[in-house]
Amino acid sequence: MDAVRVALLREVLAGTEWLGATRRFAGTLRGSVVSYGGGLLLVGTAEYEPWHLAAHLVDEAAWSGTPELAPTLVRHDARPSDPAHLSVGPGRLAAARRSETLLVVSPRGPGAPLLERVHDARRAGATVLALGDGGAELTAMAHESLTVPDGAELDLDSVQHLVSAAVGENALPSPSRGRRRFRDRLSRLADELTAPPPARW
Repeated sequence: MDAVRVALLREVLAGTEWLGATRRFAGTLRGSVVSYGGGLLLVGTAEYEPWHLAAHLVDEAAWSGTPELAPTLVRHDARPSDPAHLSVGPGRLAAARRSETLLVVSPRGPGAPLLERVHDARRAGATVLALGDGGAELTAMAHESLTVPDGAELDLDSVQHLVSAAVGENALPSPSRGRRRFRDRLSRLADELTAPPPARW
């Protein structure tokens, strides 16, 4: 989903709680990762791996000049022979520490092994964020959660797009982050293209 489509989705959602909820969650994610200098672990369930969110976060990290937002995708079926960025397995969660943030994306309640690993990461001091309808146990374990229940106006994929776009937009620019200006211009262009025509009198 490109910037224009995200802008259209935001226009459709104007007046709903989704825009505020996704921006708040994105702000928490960004604040947690940037304040500790990075270390974002992204994990789904054995049945659902958040590939698209990982890719969008990498893009937002580059476009916003905030490298801390680029996640490490933790995969349940990772093999040592996989490329380096795809070979990180669930054992990485056991090494999570206080300076790291763990984002769990789960359409439905994760199984006991993942819950146990998330619990261990939290106990070690990692910040745990949950996105999806991951069930009561995961929600209770998370420092912050954004629930996307079955039958909601938006599906989990659309919510992930809104969150990833908001994470990049909420990043604070600095003089050394020249690419941020291009992203600002692109966002303004998307807003102009999707704005209703001016009223004529």
